[in-house]
Amino acid sequence: MSNKYETLKRMDHAHLWHPFTQMQEWMGEDPCIIAEGEGSYLIDVDGNRYLDGVSSLWCNLFGHRRPELDEALKAQTDRIAHSTFLGLSHAPGIELAARLAALVPEGLTRVFYSDSGATAVEVALKLAVQYWQLRGETRRTLFARLEESYHGDTVGAMSVGYSDLFHHFHRDLLFPALAVKPPYAYQREQGLGEAEAMERSVAEARDTVSREKDRLAAFIMEPVMQGAAGMWPQPAGYVKAVRGICADNGVLFIADEVATGFGHTGRMWACEHDGVGPDLMCVGKGITGGYLPLAATFATEEIFSAFLGEYGEFKSFFHGHTYTGNPLGCAVALAGLDVFEKDALMEKVPVKIAWLEDRLRNDVLALPHVREIRQRGFMTGMELVRDKERGERYDPGLRIANQVVLEARRRGVIVRPLGDTLIMLPPLTISDGELETLVTVVRDSIRQVTEAR
Repeated sequence: MSNKYETLKRMDHAHLWHPFTQMQEWMGEDPCIIAEGEGSYLIDVDGNRYLDGVSSLWCNLFGHRRPELDEALKAQTDRIAHSTFLGLSHAPGIELAARLAALVPEGLTRVFYSDSGATAVEVALKLAVQYWQLRGETRRTLFARLEESYHGDTVGAMSVGYSDLFHHFHRDLLFPALAVKPPYAYQREQGLGEAEAMERSVAEARDTVSREKDRLAAFIMEPVMQGAAGMWPQPAGYVKAVRGICADNGVLFIADEVATGFGHTGRMWACEHDGVGPDLMCVGKGITGGYLPLAATFATEEIFSAFLGEYGEFKSFFHGHTYTGNPLGCAVALAGLDVFEKDALMEKVPVKIAWLEDRLRNDVLALPHVREIRQRGFMTGMELVRDKERGERYDPGLRIANQVVLEARRRGVIVRPLGDTLIMLPPLTISDGELETLVTVVRDSIRQVTEAR
């Protein structure tokens, strides 16, 4: 290790508090300290290269140091870095809103900017409740959600995405929400086939929504894949069924596309797989290609119009942040949309996804300690077990997936653990050779760690 590395490690251990990290363990380890990025690779302070197999937490769509995005950022800094969106507007924010409105599912015409996926969700929740208040339906303050959903770590987002592991210390801060068991939970817990599991879940959603429709403001869900649950997939038609239940009962439908949006599932928006148009939609992560914090909440014209009136009626949406609609982020996001078009990414990505699915099925699922692979597009979870035939799990204290992560890092690949599930979500622009490297290293790392156990 270089002197520079040792100095940075000491400062990190002395001052930083990392997210989702047991810091006692962290301070006893040698951290990977990133200094640069190049294409699909991260480079640490000592010059070691790592293939970024999780797109820097699912947001780096086009690789690192993408020239078009770099230039857009530099050009915008020559004009202005930030100007408030409260009482003023600016060209990048206006142009990005128009581009996005033409790209999202039909009916979503209005864009409200924020800073992260969690804040985009908070905006959607507040819009939904205020919408019904303005319509005189004051009892409608309740939300329905899927079990094991994840919508962020702010208080409202935690309330509709409760995980006992993550949030039990803050339970008393949260407002109640109705939980519906998703199809995969029925499969996992009761051993049901996909069709029967979907039928049970849809029936539960229908019963829950129809019973509480006079109190429900909205049903919120991650469409197609519940990412932070460990990549829990939903069968074709499930999103459409839940959206239909909401429409039948006059309940708003919120699609949280923070993780699933911008091509991660093989379509630009996960909702597109079922031909669904939500009432509200949240996006973040990939919106700037991993460059800057930016997020957006989309709404229909019907919802927007409920907020219109004279100032003295106080119908305005009194919500905003200092950096709402930051011009730098908007300029980079516009450049990213250009890359989608120029590189024809949504035509190329499905071919890579099909190759990945085939290789994972034949090379990784065949391993004796891989229980199953859950994949929608590039969103991939590989669950590890001690005994595949009996479904016997590893002792959680072994942190088996984390051991695989460390082994893969030693081999030059970055992936992430979620419990005993190994997570991959590479950049959309990953090359065929890099994708081959990713799968090969993950396979070999799983074999190395599990055979030793």
